[in-house]
Amino acid sequence: MRKLIATMLFVTGAGTADAQSLRERVAAITDRPEYKHGRWGILVVDARSGAVILERNPDQMFVPASTTKLYSCSAALSELGADHRFRTRLVSDGMIVDGTLFGDLILLASGDPTMGGRNLADGTLAFANGDHTYAEANSTTAAVTPTDPLGGLKDLADQIKARGIREIRGDILIDDRLFEHATSSGSGPGRVTPITINDNVVDFVLTPSPEGIKLEVRPESRLIRVDNRVTVEGKTPHVTVEQEGPWSVSLRGNLPAGSKPVVRIMPVNEPSHFARSLMIECLQRSGIKLSVSPLGSRQTSLPDPETVGQMRTLAEYVSSPLHEVTKVTLKVSHNLYASTMPLLIAAKHKERTLTAGLARQKQFLQKLGIDTNGVSFAGGAGGANADSTSPRTTVTLLSKLRARPDYPQLEGGLPILGVDGTLAEAVAQSSPARGRVRGKTGTLFWADILNSRFLLRSKALAGTMINSRGRELVFCLFVNDVPLPPGVTTSREGRVLGEICEVIFLHSD
Repeated sequence: MRKLIATMLFVTGAGTADAQSLRERVAAITDRPEYKHGRWGILVVDARSGAVILERNPDQMFVPASTTKLYSCSAALSELGADHRFRTRLVSDGMIVDGTLFGDLILLASGDPTMGGRNLADGTLAFANGDHTYAEANSTTAAVTPTDPLGGLKDLADQIKARGIREIRGDILIDDRLFEHATSSGSGPGRVTPITINDNVVDFVLTPSPEGIKLEVRPESRLIRVDNRVTVEGKTPHVTVEQEGPWSVSLRGNLPAGSKPVVRIMPVNEPSHFARSLMIECLQRSGIKLSVSPLGSRQTSLPDPETVGQMRTLAEYVSSPLHEVTKVTLKVSHNLYASTMPLLIAAKHKERTLTAGLARQKQFLQKLGIDTNGVSFAGGAGGANADSTSPRTTVTLLSKLRARPDYPQLEGGLPILGVDGTLAEAVAQSSPARGRVRGKTGTLFWADILNSRFLLRSKALAGTMINSRGRELVFCLFVNDVPLPPGVTTSREGRVLGEICEVIFLHSD
């Protein structure tokens, strides 16, 4: 059976020594005993001619995991424009008399996924290779960016102060009705809404010191109550977060002396409430007197959308361009941002649902020349049960995108093998392929409770490569349904995909 499977791996020009070497070398990896129960989908083509270099099950549909983001991000760049900027306004129909606003101040959410929380001085958005939204119970790789998570809200508050407003006699409201709220199809924060502050999570950055654990809460707010009993001891970091109420958490565990900081998160289940409290606090820090408290209950009801849309703009925050958002989405595989993309597409067309956004995405793919019978998506991030596509469809997508004017922005956002994002650790620093591969990764796994292990539902990588001969290739690698022995993590297959990239880099014509 192993020999039969190996013969399913085809290479064009199989009579040449290089082609034979490539086929045999890749088969030696994909036919290892650990993949006895799994299946591989592979397609590698010449970027210019489309000639097939290597293929295995190229037309079968596989679980793509986060390579789905190639589809959602490219559709968003096309529909909205790579240079699209989100404009978030503070509006009011109240009168301003002697520095006092008599009326409510309403933040009209624009769907901006970052709201200034990742802004760097040069206008680009910051990211850490291990994104904070992946800071699960025992993660030691997640990190926060050196930016202000309240950047956008503080900018709006400063603009209100600059208008000479010293007091607001009314409520502070968040209008988050741009599109219907949805659920992210990947891990991390689950609420997809038009208002997002700090990726809809609260960060807890814990650092061991001789005086005990130093705790930084991001964003800092009186709304968040923390019972921190993490101690400095032991040899292995272990910190858990128990949410005891909407805004209350308990931190428990230990960190070894001298260890690096550890990040943990609390997902926010009510993003509009969160944003309202933070907006109130930003206004107060700007010296503006308010009649409402950030600790208050949910906001009062909003006027109808048409009325709000006609109100006077008192402040406006303008985001970095969309291609910076898609860069972060692709580099760190940001599920919340990717899940927002179809809804942003829908909103552009005055529609409000995920269904409408995905229908628009389908139209984009069809216009691009993609046979949508070979894809199935139920979200933008890659974690939905219905998500499925083939290596050929994914390679066709990348090949078609290369002709588009916004392709440089998409490709520029892809992680670089051995350098950054989710590919930073896939190969050694000495790897010959390091820096020569750009690709979107994908990882999806489930708990196999019966066997006390994980089932790797999908490990994936799709992108472009400049091989050792200077030839540009487009490729897609999928492996599905691999049982992982107890204690083995999905990073094993991440390194295996990196190993396959090295073989293709060295041994393709």
